[in-house]
Amino acid sequence: MKIQEFIAIMERIAPKELALEFDNPGLLVEPDHNQITRVLVAMDCTRSVAQEAAEWGADLVVTHHPLFFHPVNRLAYSDPATAAACVLLRHGIGLFAAHTNLDAAHGGVNDTLCALFGIRDAIPFDEGVGRVGVLNEPETLQSLVRRAETILHAQVRFSGDPERAISRVAVMGGSGGSAVAQAAAQGADVLLTGELKHSDALDAQTLGLSLVVAGHYETEAVVLKPLMKRLQNDCFGVQYQLSRADGSPFVRL
Repeated sequence: MKIQEFIAIMERIAPKELALEFDNPGLLVEPDHNQITRVLVAMDCTRSVAQEAAEWGADLVVTHHPLFFHPVNRLAYSDPATAAACVLLRHGIGLFAAHTNLDAAHGGVNDTLCALFGIRDAIPFDEGVGRVGVLNEPETLQSLVRRAETILHAQVRFSGDPERAISRVAVMGGSGGSAVAQAAAQGADVLLTGELKHSDALDAQTLGLSLVVAGHYETEAVVLKPLMKRLQNDCFGVQYQLSRADGSPFVRL
């Protein structure tokens, strides 16, 4: 498959116009050849992921998080911000990212979270990125926290009365601080997200919004397997592999 054909398929899955203004999705590193036969899929393109791609013989790395958000003045192996790009360029490997456009897209990060947690009748909120809907079966906040630990394999923090009855849930994979006020305005009992600031948690408390905070990586990585499956269905003659070097920078004791 040609790189232009692959990009067109990714644009259908996660249209670039859905991305927020600050974002930088798309083809960030162009491969040195036009034919794509092997694609490595990951959340982040770290130096380890880039090296894994080279060792596997990948033509392209597809990530959720863009490698660059701001202009780069130099490329150096000694610079953590550009070391991965150096490895990719050395081996002629491309890099494509789908970030907030994949968060917002149909079947993207937040739709996947809704499916996993049994949230129905979900509608977009917070610039179309998040989702808010109703649980198939109402439960207590404590029960939702336990399910989040199991579903996301995460160490979960929460805010609110553990015995509170939860029916309406807002979800925002990754960073959810911007969603607090709007989730409360949408009548959500709880916001399920990856991370937020101390001040955001205090705002949620004031607004009567419970929080389930399950990790940035954990709440977004759920989209990688569904994304890979969609690509396998649409891109014939291309091999896909989930990165083994990819993962959360945080570990549990």
